[in-house]
Amino acid sequence: MTELMKLKIEELEKRNDAALAGGGTDKITKHKSGGRLTARERVDVLLDPGSFIEMDRFVTHRCVNFGMEKSKPLGDGIVTGYGRINGKLIYVSSQDFTVTGGSMSRTQANKICKVMDLALKNGAPFISINDSGGARIQEGIESLGGYADIFTRNVLSSGVIPQITAIMGPCAGGAVYSPSITDFVFMVENTSYMFVTGPDVIKAVTHEEVTKEELGGASTHSQKSGVAHFTAKDDKHCLLLIRELMNFLPTNNLDDTLTLASKDNPDRLTEKINSIIPDSPKKPYDMLQVISEAVDEGYFLEVHKNFAGNIIVGFARFNGRPVGIVANQPQVLAGCLNIEASRKAARFIRFCDAFNIPIVSFVDVPGFLPGKDQEWNGIITHGAKLLYAYAEATVPKVTLITRKAYGGAYIVMGSKLLRSDVNLAYPTAEIAVMGAEGAVNIIQRDAIAKAKDPSAERAKLTGEYEQMFSNPYVSAELGYTDEVIEPAMTRKRIIDSLEMLRNKRDVNPPKKHGNIPL
Repeated sequence: MTELMKLKIEELEKRNDAALAGGGTDKITKHKSGGRLTARERVDVLLDPGSFIEMDRFVTHRCVNFGMEKSKPLGDGIVTGYGRINGKLIYVSSQDFTVTGGSMSRTQANKICKVMDLALKNGAPFISINDSGGARIQEGIESLGGYADIFTRNVLSSGVIPQITAIMGPCAGGAVYSPSITDFVFMVENTSYMFVTGPDVIKAVTHEEVTKEELGGASTHSQKSGVAHFTAKDDKHCLLLIRELMNFLPTNNLDDTLTLASKDNPDRLTEKINSIIPDSPKKPYDMLQVISEAVDEGYFLEVHKNFAGNIIVGFARFNGRPVGIVANQPQVLAGCLNIEASRKAARFIRFCDAFNIPIVSFVDVPGFLPGKDQEWNGIITHGAKLLYAYAEATVPKVTLITRKAYGGAYIVMGSKLLRSDVNLAYPTAEIAVMGAEGAVNIIQRDAIAKAKDPSAERAKLTGEYEQMFSNPYVSAELGYTDEVIEPAMTRKRIIDSLEMLRNKRDVNPPKKHGNIPL
């Protein structure tokens, strides 16, 4: 090695050391005192060991206002680059709160945009780890312009590559809109929060007093707003959850999801389901038990677990092939559809359709939730989102009706009428406009009123209606149900259907885009 080369390498090592030092020992110690990981440690946990290649390590900001020119930390408060998760190419950005509070500058935005552009060009997922105090005020509109550039790329990448955001600290103001456009949002309990306007502004304007955690913490956004799809107990748990989710996703909208070898027999009977569905149609049961019995090795990765519990969405495998599952939950609001459930399921269905993931639906729905609050807040529009999502989807769609399927809710839950490919039903299925008792009270009102014993007459007419309509066979006779199956055949029939649909090709009419009821 020449003397000149030795000197050059020493200079490189010094610059690398300076970049790796972040905001310095004191700030790193303070940052980690709450159990949080540094920006680089987060990347190391997220990606396969030794796979990360950093880009733009030596980039610095260009601001000369308010004394900013006196401090130009290398990397400018964010780590960007690419690596792999279980061998899949992934692009990543990770904000470093120890450097200028991770605040968004023009150059930080440029670094993010560079890896986002590469992700889109190379058809690879993009994962953003957010931990920032917001826009860098000293730069004014330049920092705001940086946000806008990121938002634009989020929109252009939507439906082309999976986009995932991990909120691992503060995320406020304009910074919240990028996560809301991405496909899945993860938050860490007690250490992350999101809101458009903070507690101080709210107090000044509306005189309400609220903490950051109450306003925009992980529990708030996972249970009330639905902004967060997953919550984690700490940073490491969050990053490992992202790795688990990535196992079910393709790299882009042209690739198929990876089918894994399964040790679970595709012909395995699910006899336990025969005992899960109660004899009484009014008695609740746990739809998660039905799902667990049917899917590979009983493993189901639930999405939006804490939001709109009356509907279940998530990922599982059938004979090694990833699928998206949508299911009514009779244990919550009797499985009725409401505004929150409709939004939750519709967005999940559209994600699956965008990325060629088959949709399997388990249906037990008595209708839409009644009430003036639902009507005044737009259940018509929100319910239509679910209808739109199912009808628009061209991926393989398999629907199984376990019990109730009434009225408009029957239609919107992946019915044959909305282009579902295979519709199955248990013998316990009740496919009708409404429940027998409600129907009799309407269509037999006069007969009941004239009877000597109205209660007995109502019971008799209700029994007759149940025999006539509250079963799966009228639908089967009309071809709306393809097969009535014993619950023990659930797993086998779903796998048979998915295998039959493996080469399905379907397209929607040519158009710029539809006008979904937002």
